[in-house]
Amino acid sequence: MPKILLVEDDPLIAEIYVKKFETADYEVVNVTTGKAVLKAVEEGPFDLVLLDLVIPEMGGMEVLKELRTNAKYPSDLKVVVFSNLSDPEDRKKAIDLGANGFIQKTDYTPSKLILEVERLLRLFEEQGRNETRSDAPPAKNGKRILFIEDEPVFVDMFGRRLAQDGYEIVPHGHGVSAVEAAMKEHFDLVITDAMLPNMTGQEVIERLKSDDRTKHIPIFLLSASLEAEEMERLSQSDDVFKAFLKTQITPTELAREVSLLFKNNG
Repeated sequence: MPKILLVEDDPLIAEIYVKKFETADYEVVNVTTGKAVLKAVEEGPFDLVLLDLVIPEMGGMEVLKELRTNAKYPSDLKVVVFSNLSDPEDRKKAIDLGANGFIQKTDYTPSKLILEVERLLRLFEEQGRNETRSDAPPAKNGKRILFIEDEPVFVDMFGRRLAQDGYEIVPHGHGVSAVEAAMKEHFDLVITDAMLPNMTGQEVIERLKSDDRTKHIPIFLLSASLEAEEMERLSQSDDVFKAFLKTQITPTELAREVSLLFKNNG
């Protein structure tokens, strides 16, 4: 049974999330202050910490910094920010301080949060397995993949797995710079997130498919937020080779799909 540390100081909201997690067979510990987070982690262990940023005694950023710089806390502790703050700078600061992900509260109902946490735990588990594999560098296969994703945790998880299969991964966190790179360099595949800071994945796809230099490149679309019906529509589009919900695909499964693409296309 996965054990979650939920950092939420609003008792009504905390009760809703705790009941939802417990119904889904999670063990949940709810704390309400920054200092209580540190005490709970020290007494742990936890499979995941959902860390609010606006909490009493110590702000979430301060808590995150302490967890990542003080050796008495587990270095492999998975911490995902769960906050109403939506400023890109807050997201960037949290990731720079060592957060393993960032979930904006307003984007997720309790039910969707459960699905997102399940997906993250699967990714973290697979990441751990991949890190135990041989450190010997894989043989390069000559294929270059443009990976357009603004969340470092996903770049690391998916990109690391693809690199283990010999692909050269070129990450870009912004749609504009990624499109510019695609126009200048050779890529055998583009994998893009649906939601990007300055250009949506759909806009990236339209730009690439409208230019003679890039219209031949197959495109995989990933999303954690689009509805299943919309993903199905996009997957049937001539512009998208395949579309995947992040909640339903692991790095190994994505690597398998990439391998099938190149095998079938020669």
